[in-house]
Amino acid sequence: MARSRVVYKYTEAEDKSMRLGFLLIAAGLLSLLGLGCCWLRPALQERGGGVSANCTVLAVRQLGERFSCTFSCGAACRGTARYPCLQVLVRTSRSPAPALLHEDERQLRTNPKCSYIPPCTRDDQENSENVTYKQKYWKKKVGSQPFTCYFNQHLRPDDVMLKRTHDETVLLHCFLWPLVTFLVGVLIVVLTICAKSLAVRAEAIKKKKHL
Repeated sequence: MARSRVVYKYTEAEDKSMRLGFLLIAAGLLSLLGLGCCWLRPALQERGGGVSANCTVLAVRQLGERFSCTFSCGAACRGTARYPCLQVLVRTSRSPAPALLHEDERQLRTNPKCSYIPPCTRDDQENSENVTYKQKYWKKKVGSQPFTCYFNQHLRPDDVMLKRTHDETVLLHCFLWPLVTFLVGVLIVVLTICAKSLAVRAEAIKKKKHL
């Protein structure tokens, strides 16, 4: 005798739960894909190319060249100011050749000739004072003390980073929140199906008892 196949008919509330679950699953997958392309891939590239080393300051100097920066003076107000170029030359524990120190990857891309970009203000003198303060910091406070830096001997042998733009926290968030969203969606769908299945079985048992 062929067994009859039970067809589940979901209530409106259960249907909404299923839709919410599938929506969260799709959102989690899309978030993983989007964050993987926008954040995770460059972060892994940087981490793969950024080897930690000990750096020691060789020279700290200001070049005669000045560079432009953009400051904000209101909602629809922007202006241009200038700042002197500070260079901090270091030697790494992995290479005897001198290298130019940069704050991070972002600063290197913005101005590869300088080691520091001050907060841009309207007053050129204030920008110069900020650069001079940073120069004194590297000369007097750091001096010959070794500190941790990051560099890529193959891609950028003449540049080192003081810190990474993408750290472990960024990598964690790239995985954690999309994964949590995906798992919550799966949990909602599974619980809804299980609850419906149990309700149908309970109803079937109840009908058999009345027969």
